[in-house]
Amino acid sequence: MSLARVLTRAQVGVRAPLVQVEVHLSNGLPAFQIVGLPETSVKEAKERVRSALTNAHFSFPDTRITVNLAPADLPKEGGRFDLAIAIGILVASGQLPDTVTNQAEFFGELALNGELRPVHAILPSVIAASQEKHHCFIPLLNDPMASLASHSERYAVDSLQSLWRFVQGEPTAQVNAIYHTDVEQLNMDVDFSEVKGQSAAKRVLEIAAAGGHNVLFLGPPGTGKSMLAQRFPSIMPLMSESQALESAAVHSLMGHAFEPKRWRIRPFRSPHHTCSAVALVGGSSNPKPGEISLAHNGVLFLDELPEFDRKVLDSLREPMETGVVTISRAARQVDFPARFQLVAALNPSPTGHHTDKRATPDQVLRYLAKISGPFVDRIDLQIELPKLSSIELMSSCQAESSAVIRKRVQAAFDFAQQRQNKTNALLGSKEVERFCHLNSECQAYMSKAMEKLNLSPRSYHRVLKVARTIADLEQLPVIPLQAIKEALSYRAFERLLNQLG
Repeated sequence: MSLARVLTRAQVGVRAPLVQVEVHLSNGLPAFQIVGLPETSVKEAKERVRSALTNAHFSFPDTRITVNLAPADLPKEGGRFDLAIAIGILVASGQLPDTVTNQAEFFGELALNGELRPVHAILPSVIAASQEKHHCFIPLLNDPMASLASHSERYAVDSLQSLWRFVQGEPTAQVNAIYHTDVEQLNMDVDFSEVKGQSAAKRVLEIAAAGGHNVLFLGPPGTGKSMLAQRFPSIMPLMSESQALESAAVHSLMGHAFEPKRWRIRPFRSPHHTCSAVALVGGSSNPKPGEISLAHNGVLFLDELPEFDRKVLDSLREPMETGVVTISRAARQVDFPARFQLVAALNPSPTGHHTDKRATPDQVLRYLAKISGPFVDRIDLQIELPKLSSIELMSSCQAESSAVIRKRVQAAFDFAQQRQNKTNALLGSKEVERFCHLNSECQAYMSKAMEKLNLSPRSYHRVLKVARTIADLEQLPVIPLQAIKEALSYRAFERLLNQLG
């Protein structure tokens, strides 16, 4: 036949829209043309495909070859279409049976010798193909990441020749291989037992892990802020399979290597304070995910918070509320998931600490004013870390391990999931009224606290959510007064501003 149709997929954010590669061989002077809104990297596929077919000992048709990538209004880029174009030429020229393309999708970039190179964003493509009940031919090096789509049917090959021999009946493809292991038996690289003292900060992180809350650490240098933040993922509940797939799909867009032993451990991202808004939120002419999307379902740690540009920090305000970031460009609009937990740390003075008398209160206030009020209002837990005493520093007592803390966190997390099927931090206003109901004693106490502390409606709801999480850690169906008092105590940044003002 002189016409072939082969299925593949493009990449638009974390979506993988279907693309039909139509290959037509016609009479006329030899030519090779690709149409259908291809970018430069796709147009260059002509030379890669020609050399790959020749060097893999296939016959390259000496005719006019027209390749159409449909739909024509969808931008296509990268080398991911190489294999589909090559298969279309082989089918159209009769070198492969047309049955090979039935219910099949093809992904891969071709080397000039016919080998298959891995492509970015393989996981969204394989998941989308699986939903359509299609099987996939993919590069062998992409197979570990693609294996996370557990219900997919995959044939991983390393070259065009391997694919051709597999179609002929030889066992040259790796079929539906499994790479990931039992995550329950894994040990984290870091542990909470390594952090001496700071029991109050550990308590805050335990509450944050159980309820999905954001955290702000204040304290002079050397108090363990960074150590605590780095160990936060070790006490968080393991991701569900669907959450792990979402996070892995975002990382696959960037071509990150897949680690089977860590695929359900929550990601931890710690960008430097010099990073731009595009690096943090995402963007560029061809929108790419930023640090907040790479931290999806995990932790975003911002150290030296006042050193970040204020506009950069304020760009996080909407994603912190919605869990999604929308990148808008003239040509397209792309949504990336960004449901992360923020852990921020700062020194309460440009000199290290506001009590060292090396900076005036006005200088300290100007330093802290780099962080906007609406940004701080979205942080549920704020705590000041004191300097460690010599006794605490030299103590040989073994602190609680991450495994012990994680058991309590998991129990509280499950308690909340059974009640509302989401973490407390994600409760809407109506859900707060339903699940965070207060008795008359707690209502009277909260009423006084709102007037005295001048709490905004958002802050009021956040206090209730934190109190609900504290109650969940004790497996209590009703929020006690002590939980309200503890939740109100975690507002150290506001107390510092009032003290300086």
